[in-house]
Amino acid sequence: FFFRALALAGAPAGMSTYVYVDGEGDAFRGGGAPQGRKPVQRRTVDYTATTVRHIESRAYQKHPFDNEMLQATSGAMLDFMPPSAYPHAPATSFATKFVHVSTNKIRTGVNQVLFMPDGRRLLTCSVNGEFTMWNGMSFNFETILQAHNCAIRTATFSHNENWLLSGDDAGTIKYWQTNLNNLKSIANAHTEPVRGLAFAPSDLKFCSCSDDTTVKVFDFARAAQVSVLSGHGGDVKCVDWHPRAALLASGGKDSLVKLWDAKSGKGVASLHAHKNQVGALRWNQNGNWLATGCRGQQLKVFDVRTLRELENFRGHQKEITSLAWHPHHETLLTSGGFDGTIMYWIVGRGADDDDDDAKGDVSFNKKTHAHSASTGPCAEIRGGHEAAIWSLAWHPAGHILCSGSNDNTSKFWCRNRPGEVPRDTSVRSGPAALAEQALMEAQMQANDLQRTQGGAG
Repeated sequence: FFFRALALAGAPAGMSTYVYVDGEGDAFRGGGAPQGRKPVQRRTVDYTATTVRHIESRAYQKHPFDNEMLQATSGAMLDFMPPSAYPHAPATSFATKFVHVSTNKIRTGVNQVLFMPDGRRLLTCSVNGEFTMWNGMSFNFETILQAHNCAIRTATFSHNENWLLSGDDAGTIKYWQTNLNNLKSIANAHTEPVRGLAFAPSDLKFCSCSDDTTVKVFDFARAAQVSVLSGHGGDVKCVDWHPRAALLASGGKDSLVKLWDAKSGKGVASLHAHKNQVGALRWNQNGNWLATGCRGQQLKVFDVRTLRELENFRGHQKEITSLAWHPHHETLLTSGGFDGTIMYWIVGRGADDDDDDAKGDVSFNKKTHAHSASTGPCAEIRGGHEAAIWSLAWHPAGHILCSGSNDNTSKFWCRNRPGEVPRDTSVRSGPAALAEQALMEAQMQANDLQRTQGGAG
């Protein structure tokens, strides 16, 4: 019972007390803690207890629907299990609750965030070429490494969880072990910044894309180029390898999404569905769905078996800059925007349900929800960051989402506890929003003063 009460998957249940030493080196409190500063409580998200609960309970269950129905009360948090226990209910994994913000001492933009394969740490890649490791449970700083001489644009782990690839603005690709030991580098892999990296399902090859308008396939063991895929009419901003086949997908500045045969190096098909630059795309784990996001604020999901559009999501007010599929819920898609907004979408969600919700919800406002109800987000975090979100990463357990942004921060988001009312994110409350609000109030006061003086005259 102690462990169940202590930690909740996806909610900051445990609180660890950290006491810091002050500059004057005061006497220790209780034989180990200094007297200089007050204890500082750090939020800790520990999913161990509910994972054990899930392992125990599933031995007596034949189907996920046999799980106990969660009640909207705080007492139900002891029965709140990991996302893998609710494969039929992707809405239980909307990570809309803010947990922690991590910032380097040297404040620079974060271009990529990656959870380590075991989920114990988070790796961030910054504009100044540094790798920074953060604890995946208490979110405190662990280590930092100068990995590149210029901005790191992208990084990815291999499927066997033994290797890490990173690419920078100079066109260099580097090989790393999971302990951040650099083994090899491919200098001048591209003549322009590397924008995307992806491993083949076998990890024997990997692909990269760049602003030099090319997609390249490399042999991983020999670190040698195998083929060059040319066909885009501009910068190639994103690339991803099919989870099971020799099929690549790339998106670029020419607003095209291209499919390539990795073996022959030839183009298979082109999707002319977007009218603006395609900045992000991701294959679903099922291998049938391809999600793409563009500068025109459209998020689309295609079925590659028929090359037809399955979904056309609208809701972002700015460019879509990052995408991430949930590791356990096949239909749950997360997107990040240029304005710092994070949105959650469910592929295949019926329009009838949305219309009923819109009619039943008194607070539903058509002006604030300019997009169609049938294609709107299921959940959103307005103003989650003050700048563009360049990367999104789910914890392997699926209970925490991390976002890396150009506002120099990495933020962690988790699921709300049962019975907890989600915070209203439609009102921005960051420093930039407060400054903008203060400026508007000052202008209104000046206008009122001018009217008063004009009336008196």
